[in-house]
Amino acid sequence: MTVPSDSDSKASPAGLNFKQIVAAVIFLIAAIGMARIVPTVEIAWVSAILLLTIYLFAFEVVGVDVAAVTVMVLLGLTSLVAPFMGLSEGLVDNQHLFDGFASNAVISIIAVMIIGAGLDKTGVMTQVAAFILKVGGKTETRIIPIISATVGFISSFMQNVGAAALFLPVVSRISARSGLPMSRLLMPMGFCAILGGTVTMVGSSPLILLNDLILTSNRALPAGQQMETWGLFSVTPVGVALVATGIIYFVVAGRFVLPATRSESSTTGSDVMGYFHDIYGVDYSLSELVVPDDSSLVGKKLDDIETAHRIRVIAHKRVGAEVNFGPGTLARDTEIVPGMVLGLVADPRDLNEFVEQYRLEKRDQLRTFAEALSASKSGIAEVVIPPGSNLIGKSARDVWLRKSYGLAMVGLHRGGHTLREGDDIRNMPFQAGDTLVVHTPWNVLERIETDRNFLVVTTEYPREEKLRPHKVRWAGLFFLVALSMVLFTDIRLSVALLTGAVGMVLSGVLKIDEAYQAVSWKTVFLLASLIPLGLAVETTGTAKWIAEEVVALVGGAAPWVIQAAIAVLATFFTLVMSNVGATVLLVPLAVNIALQVGADPAVYALTVAIATSNSFLIPTHQVNALIMGPAGYRVPDFMRAGGIMTVLFLVVMLLMMNLVF
Repeated sequence: MTVPSDSDSKASPAGLNFKQIVAAVIFLIAAIGMARIVPTVEIAWVSAILLLTIYLFAFEVVGVDVAAVTVMVLLGLTSLVAPFMGLSEGLVDNQHLFDGFASNAVISIIAVMIIGAGLDKTGVMTQVAAFILKVGGKTETRIIPIISATVGFISSFMQNVGAAALFLPVVSRISARSGLPMSRLLMPMGFCAILGGTVTMVGSSPLILLNDLILTSNRALPAGQQMETWGLFSVTPVGVALVATGIIYFVVAGRFVLPATRSESSTTGSDVMGYFHDIYGVDYSLSELVVPDDSSLVGKKLDDIETAHRIRVIAHKRVGAEVNFGPGTLARDTEIVPGMVLGLVADPRDLNEFVEQYRLEKRDQLRTFAEALSASKSGIAEVVIPPGSNLIGKSARDVWLRKSYGLAMVGLHRGGHTLREGDDIRNMPFQAGDTLVVHTPWNVLERIETDRNFLVVTTEYPREEKLRPHKVRWAGLFFLVALSMVLFTDIRLSVALLTGAVGMVLSGVLKIDEAYQAVSWKTVFLLASLIPLGLAVETTGTAKWIAEEVVALVGGAAPWVIQAAIAVLATFFTLVMSNVGATVLLVPLAVNIALQVGADPAVYALTVAIATSNSFLIPTHQVNALIMGPAGYRVPDFMRAGGIMTVLFLVVMLLMMNLVF
């Protein structure tokens, strides 16, 4: 019998907790209350489904993708039970219920995921990550501004989801190398990708659409009230201020609002020793030591210290040199020099004695070897000496096991007993059936699986990704083709990006199976399933009714208050429907309100187009949905960090717009 985990209870409606039940009652009362004041029964039902969606997202009764699919199915079923609901027809035409799966946005997301995977496969993203780490070091306060500012700049000229998808593998590499969890890096990157869309008039779909909507509105306005269209960089001061606000927010408050979820890329070396403890009952750990200039360890060789102090050096780095780890880099005659950094495996008690005796500096966490000794790159493995092996009768010392094979033996299991460093295991001749407990790079383990001298017992480990650097020109070509089509033609975004994605496959940068694996299908279903809800909100008049009610409440207030109300309304609409739909709906309304209160209608229209990028509270925006899975985010994570960002966005946007315009 299995016991349900906490995550299981969150994903199952049968496992509702007290808070979820109370919230459900409150939302039900709100839905009933709204049904009494709305003008039509269609709006009443759409409002109820809207509240249900918000409830499912906010309280994680089920996964967000499951919630979105459930809402889509409910909208489809309204066609079947329309007479019982008091409707003449369903809330959404079933002929268009699944249009979201073929929408421009969803196809674009699939394409950019494939393009990003192609660039990553050639090693380009690894090089970009290395450059960022070289410039920014390995601390959040330096890495976050560099990544976020770069993505913000890129997304000012291309779709923000494309910029975010492009940098997703870069952040993954940086996470692995720096030891920082992806959850500490992806949200700042994603939020700044959204904010970057406000820097130019081609940075987001609402801003691209705005000038067309202004020209349409001009047809109904007298000559004296005609609006001028906006130039490419008209909005830049506002957008730059918003991007800067996002970066400063995460640098200052990131440690309080960002979650630290565990993912493979963020696993540090010390975690991989748990298996060794569970199976062999020894408390070994990975550590990183620095040798001071005046240490008595200087001048000694590894062979002089390892057995005597029961430690095992598995990596080292000299000042100004590269990290030495793996075959051909470490040997027992390696000499200790001043400033050398040692990566070693040892029992904590033996380690402390070693550190004290030689006055070494022990680091709290892996820094120099954060990537090499991360769980995704190396770890503990079991290797058996099979009958017929050429190593039988020879010792680890005889064959230079660490240097020749890249296998640093930390234990030898024979006859039901485990011998360790300090028990002279490296001088013991191997016998058939000996189990060697080794610390090794995973690519070494993969290589010796075909070596008849070893039988690799550990089979579940991260396989080294086979990069294709020889395909980098093809990858760069098709990326530039797609980017050029996005920037310099009026072809649909999805067609432009699919051109690049298909080119990656046809040129051999990616195999078709790898392209399928690159797509986050959870993201696809989340976005595609929410599109019918936005359609229902628009076509039933629900959005228009909400807008009119809000305007009626603030109609007699000061112009800046009304402008703020329009911004808040646009923010709400973009959380529950497409930002394009929200823009189309609210721009004409904002223009009319501006004329009534004597304000500039073009500025009010721009307020709507910018505010529809204020989508941080729940993961309904394409970028938020994209980063949710890889970082292990939950809806409350977005509500905590995104709630503050939403308020900051509104304040900075309104302040800058009133200063600039």
